[in-house]
Amino acid sequence: MTDAKTISDHWGKGDVFSRIIDTMELAGVDPSSVTVEQLAPVDHFHARGFPATVELADALPIKEGDSLVDIGCGLGGPARYLAKRFNCHVDGIDITAPFVDAANKLSVLVGMEEAVECQHGDGQKLPYDGEAFDGGYTQHVTMNVPDRDVFFDEAFRVLKPGAFFALTEHGLGEVGEPHHPVPWSEDGSGAYLMRPADTVTALKNAGFTDIKVTDTGEKYFEGYNRAIELAEKGQAPVFGAHILLGKLAPQIVRNAARNIEERRTHPIQIICSKPS
Repeated sequence: MTDAKTISDHWGKGDVFSRIIDTMELAGVDPSSVTVEQLAPVDHFHARGFPATVELADALPIKEGDSLVDIGCGLGGPARYLAKRFNCHVDGIDITAPFVDAANKLSVLVGMEEAVECQHGDGQKLPYDGEAFDGGYTQHVTMNVPDRDVFFDEAFRVLKPGAFFALTEHGLGEVGEPHHPVPWSEDGSGAYLMRPADTVTALKNAGFTDIKVTDTGEKYFEGYNRAIELAEKGQAPVFGAHILLGKLAPQIVRNAARNIEERRTHPIQIICSKPS
């Protein structure tokens, strides 16, 4: 099995869109009138979800009318949020076909199919012209990227001079390998974590400058523990990202918190730029 298929199969199991719609209805949300805000508990399918997207957006120099690329767009939640907040256009690409299908259908539900366009593809081989975008970002995707150098080279290629590039990821920690399962891998297959310093080196090698690294471990640790607490009290929301993690969700969340606490993973946010 190829790396791409391993990663895609890990994330996109079954009819993702139907699973979201079914759970939406169980939660009392009408799909015919659903809003971007109501989708947020599910369609920001990365660590800490919607709050992490908002924090990243707060730090980015996005302007009205910008054209952005979301590499590893998942279900399109961040792309829709940014497009609506900044009145800009976002192209998304993801290796998991059922996610792309769901992303485009969800955009239609909220009337944003012209502002956000997602397609199936690989971040290591972007189907865009050079210097096409004013900015780009990737949220908790790179843990599944086999060739980080090629991934960053491609991001650099499609960005305009002066554009920003941002990423969030779980870096490899200082103490052994992570406990599995985790959100990005059930058993370690398809996982390619790098130490934060090595990620910075790879970004520099691609040509990026003004690289600013923020340690986000404490926030993610608190977020995972909050999810564990709610689950133990039977207060986990009906409509949440856990519906996409399947039956292993409780163990996945516990391991994610444990790995941070034991310094097996090191969550970070990086914002950098392509020189003008």
